[in-house]
Amino acid sequence: MNVHYARPDVLVTTAWVQEHLADPSIAIAEVNTDIQEGYAKGHVPGAVGWSLHEDLEHQTRRDVPTISQLEALLGRSGIDNGTTVVLYGDGNNRSATWAFWVLKYYRHNDVRLMDGGRAKWTVESRTLSTDVPTPAVKPYRAGRPDTTLRATKEHIVRNLGRETFRTLDTRTREEYLGEPASAPGAEAGIYRNGRIPGAVHVQWDDGATEDGSFRPAGELARMYAESGLRTDHEIIPYCRLGVRASYSWFVLKYLIGYERVRNYDGSWTEWGNATGVPIEKGE
Repeated sequence: MNVHYARPDVLVTTAWVQEHLADPSIAIAEVNTDIQEGYAKGHVPGAVGWSLHEDLEHQTRRDVPTISQLEALLGRSGIDNGTTVVLYGDGNNRSATWAFWVLKYYRHNDVRLMDGGRAKWTVESRTLSTDVPTPAVKPYRAGRPDTTLRATKEHIVRNLGRETFRTLDTRTREEYLGEPASAPGAEAGIYRNGRIPGAVHVQWDDGATEDGSFRPAGELARMYAESGLRTDHEIIPYCRLGVRASYSWFVLKYLIGYERVRNYDGSWTEWGNATGVPIEKGE
């Protein structure tokens, strides 16, 4: 693993995961937007499957899972407070970075990402299993939410224009400019297109290589520095739902070492539908 990452301990390789499949202190979870099209057709042996939008979101309001919801998910996944949780996902691991953010929000101590995720495991022709594990249920007690990791609309409104405050738009260029999106369903439920005024634009997956793994630390640092982000900035990544933004949050905080980074999980779905907040469009 690249020792120049700020926190190399939060990344593991596919080879490391292969070597630790039988380790009882480790639980592996695949986080997928479509469990049936991904996890059910083959996954890392012994991995449990978590649905991004069912297991890791509140089901009756747009929010993170409740404490009881998360405790139930981790408990039935064979995870207690001392378990090392290794996450991987689809889409260059953006589903996994969302789960990582949620677990850190509720203060789970040892959470790691398998670099490259499902894509790299598959490219390397490693073993896939269709067996669904049934781990023994364990007691789990979530911690008090770490609110320093989460940005709200109100927090952004209060700080817009502050010299050391930056919002980071991690969406596509067309979304950033406020143009009609080409991706089907990308604008569903959004009243206004555009961006948060003054937002810097670095698309989330610019941080990934062709096999889905993260770019070297030096490349990542240069990419964000060239966009105008400084280490003394408070940085708020956002996208449409907060999932792509969680990827950029992970890169900035754990791989480069920016100290003040909060994920805005309300993202454009909230901002674009809110009353009384400003937007920008165009270049």
